[in-house]
Amino acid sequence: MINKSKKTGTLNIIITTSIIVVLFTLAGCRNEKTCISYYEISQEKIKLPATEFNPEYYICYRADKIIIDGVLDDLSWRSAEWTKDFVDIEGELKTPPLHRTRVKMLWDDNFLYIAAELTEPHIWARLRQRDTVIFYDNDFEVFIDPDGDTHEYLEFEMNAFNTLWDLLLTKPYRDNGRVADAWDISGIQTAVSIHGTINDPSDIDDKWVLELAFPMTVLTEFGPGPLDGSQWRINFSRVNWRTVIEEGSYEKARDPETGRSYPEYNWVWSQQGLINMHYPERWGYLQFSEIKAGEGIAEFIVNPDEDLKWSLRTLYYAQRNYAAEKGFYTQNIDELREYGYEGDEYEPCILLKPFGYEAYVLSENSQLLWTIDNYGKVCSNKTR
Repeated sequence: MINKSKKTGTLNIIITTSIIVVLFTLAGCRNEKTCISYYEISQEKIKLPATEFNPEYYICYRADKIIIDGVLDDLSWRSAEWTKDFVDIEGELKTPPLHRTRVKMLWDDNFLYIAAELTEPHIWARLRQRDTVIFYDNDFEVFIDPDGDTHEYLEFEMNAFNTLWDLLLTKPYRDNGRVADAWDISGIQTAVSIHGTINDPSDIDDKWVLELAFPMTVLTEFGPGPLDGSQWRINFSRVNWRTVIEEGSYEKARDPETGRSYPEYNWVWSQQGLINMHYPERWGYLQFSEIKAGEGIAEFIVNPDEDLKWSLRTLYYAQRNYAAEKGFYTQNIDELREYGYEGDEYEPCILLKPFGYEAYVLSENSQLLWTIDNYGKVCSNKTR
C-alpha cells in the first residue's frame, strides 16, 4: 500500500467571487489539514448518486453482414439478446417507465451496431435539422466512453424522423467540460422504422425501431479498439414527454400552475441514481466477444479493480463538495469521509498541487497504480 503524504508546502488562499489567487510560501506543512484551492472549477456542490453502484453489463458478439434499414431481420440480430427493459434514470427511487425500451448490440471490425425498440402508442417528432437539440422531441440517446476514464466521450441523439445530433464532450459538464457541437461522426449509418404512423393522433401506434452503425475508426479515437473480453462504458437514454392532442396534433402537456411543459421522463438502460446522464462512471459495461452471435456464450469478466476505482470516484465527490464549502481541497481522509468518501479498505495517497490534486491507490489485484484528479479523470499507470 501507498502511505499518505505527510508534507506539503504551506499555501495561503485568497478567494474572490471570480478569481482565486494562490500565494505560495516555502515554509513546511504544519499538519495534514493544510490544503489547496481549486482552479477553474465551479464552487457549487455537485449532486451525488442516490443509489448503489451496480452498473448493468452486456456481452456484445460478432456479427455477420448487417444491413442498416431499421428492420432487424438479419441473422445476427435474430441471434442477439435484448437488454433488460429500461428503468427510470433514478432507478428504484422512481416508478417504472410507462413504455418499454430495450436494446441489442453487435460488432465487427468496422462498426459497433446498436438496435433499439421503443414501444410508443403515440409516435411524434418535429425536428428535422441535424445538430439541433433533439431531446426537445421524444428521442433515443447513446453515450460511449471507450477507455472508461470519464473524459472524451461521445453523445448521440436521434428522433423518430431519423434526425441526428452527435457531439463530443471533453469531460462532463460538472468539470467545465467543453462540447464540440459541430463535430460529426463520419461514416455513421442510421435508420428508423415506424410501426404505426407518425404525427397522427387519430390512431394508436405500436413502436419505433432504430438501427445504428457507429464506425470503429471514430470510436477508437477515444480508446483502445475492441478485443475479446475488453470492456467499454456505455449507456442509453430515452427522453419521453407528456403530450395532449390539440386541434389534431400532439402538443406537450403543460403544468397549469407554471404554464410550462411538464418535465420529461428519462428512461435508461443502466440507472444513474440521479437525473444526469453525464456521470459516465455510472454507465454500464459493454464487453466484446469474438464469438459469433448465436454460436456460443461468453461469460462477463468482473474487473476486480472496479471497486477500487469507485472508491476513488467517491473521493472525488467528497473533495469536490468539501472544496465547494471550504474553498480548498484536503489530504485528510477523515474529513473526506464526512463528505461521503467510501473506501475504508483502501489507503489513498493524496497529492496536493498548485491548481488541484491527484489521489492514488495501488491495486493489490492488478498491481496497477490508479489515479483520479480534481477534474474527475480516472486512469492507471498503464493507460495514462
